[in-house]
Amino acid sequence: MSLSVNQTETPLYIKVNSMDNVAIIVNSGGLPKGTVFPCGLELQEYIPQGHKVALTDFDQDEAIVRYGEVIGYAILPVQQGSWIDESLVKLPTPPKLDELPIANKVPEPLPSLEGYTFEGYRNEDGSVGTKNILGVTTSVQCVRGVLEYAVKRIKEELLPKYPNVDDVVALNHSYGCGVAINAPEAVIPIRTVQNLATHPNFGGEIMVVGLGCEKLRPEKLIPDGNSESVVFLQDQQGFSKMIQSILEMAEERLIKLNRRQRVTCPASSLVVGLQCGGSDAFSGVTANPAVGYAADLLVRAGATVLFSEVTEVRDAVHLLTPRAVNEEVGQALIREMKWYDNYLQLGEADRSANPSPGNKKGGLANVVEKSLGSIAKSGTSPIAGVLSPGEKATQKGLIYAATPASDFVCGTLQLSSGMNVHVFTTGRGTPYGLAMAPVIKVSTRNSLTEQWQDLIDINAGRIATGEATIEEVGWEIFHFILDTASGRKQTWAEHWGLHNDLCLFNPAPIT
Repeated sequence: MSLSVNQTETPLYIKVNSMDNVAIIVNSGGLPKGTVFPCGLELQEYIPQGHKVALTDFDQDEAIVRYGEVIGYAILPVQQGSWIDESLVKLPTPPKLDELPIANKVPEPLPSLEGYTFEGYRNEDGSVGTKNILGVTTSVQCVRGVLEYAVKRIKEELLPKYPNVDDVVALNHSYGCGVAINAPEAVIPIRTVQNLATHPNFGGEIMVVGLGCEKLRPEKLIPDGNSESVVFLQDQQGFSKMIQSILEMAEERLIKLNRRQRVTCPASSLVVGLQCGGSDAFSGVTANPAVGYAADLLVRAGATVLFSEVTEVRDAVHLLTPRAVNEEVGQALIREMKWYDNYLQLGEADRSANPSPGNKKGGLANVVEKSLGSIAKSGTSPIAGVLSPGEKATQKGLIYAATPASDFVCGTLQLSSGMNVHVFTTGRGTPYGLAMAPVIKVSTRNSLTEQWQDLIDINAGRIATGEATIEEVGWEIFHFILDTASGRKQTWAEHWGLHNDLCLFNPAPIT
């Protein structure tokens, strides 16, 4: 990455790779026509912050290069110093999955990082929680209203008696009945709900509220199938008895959860999920590389790190398969890309559906540019494994957990994989949060942090203005993860109680 100068009042642009023929404007508010950079480049028109400036003249159909990769082709001739917005960029073809190199550039493992710990809640199954929560899952959407009423009562009447319990969370979802329960792809929502119920932050105290006639049997959500952990509403004598039964079962579990104590755990017990939302052109040069550096630190400390979002990996997958530790992992990565290609094709969706209008307003021309910036979150470690949607993580290292790019679906699936801390980068801004695990919000721009000073946890925008390095912000994120996992620091989303609903990924038919 090269910056034209270091002072924010001076015109700034960022050129990421020496091969790039475009750069992005750093200055808040953009720069006017006639602006001259220290290198002599003169702007031919106003260019907004984050948007691309042509560093050379472009002929029609000439390749536009950013991150050292072709992000598209010029639809029309473009003069040096002009604004290259998305309307001037023709989308290139995606990498052919059957021609990808696999495991031919496996990074050497970085030196191990010893001695880093956090204060967590140990579970009998070996997992570690970062919160102490009573989780109550549903087997079908029909019971949601009853459970929400019961949870309100639990919080008001019971929770104050058990000060060591952080919260009560209802795991509501839109699955369970009116669905093709035996369809091949139904395995995805079913295992997602199953794995959510056994999340490490719930301390093994599973509780299910079911109706009684649903297709997704409540007992199926409990590892040992013990129906004593289920309240069947159709077996109760009216609404009051339903609520009483839920409260009685909840109190039994609150008593046990209240005995949990934080103990010192190695950083290797962390399962950290990485995601971006409301991305912009800075995502791939500030927040995501800093998160990638932190991801490498976590891997070096023995932790599990999940990166995801298939549509924001697909167009850069040729940079990932060489990092797979072996042929099997590389083929698994390709398998997930192929599955999603077919899924989109069946829905008659094309690649131009991503990025969003907000992404484009932030300077991202297309999904290729977005993907190249997105994968920076994965750092430089070897890819040790691949998970299909909703699968539980069982190994350490950098793991690709296949999910849609939707913030809410991705977050839900990463939780089902066992994520106990979430790191979320944003350039446009989003109040996204999760009730089950802390969400650390990392901003790509100084101006967003200044605008949302009580929503952003870490400002990576300082990298763009030369006030901090990727490494410095990476270490800051790493230490913030340990402090948040320990309960020593609270994210802004936790402070305000912000969280989004769970959102299952269900590619199976609805009947």
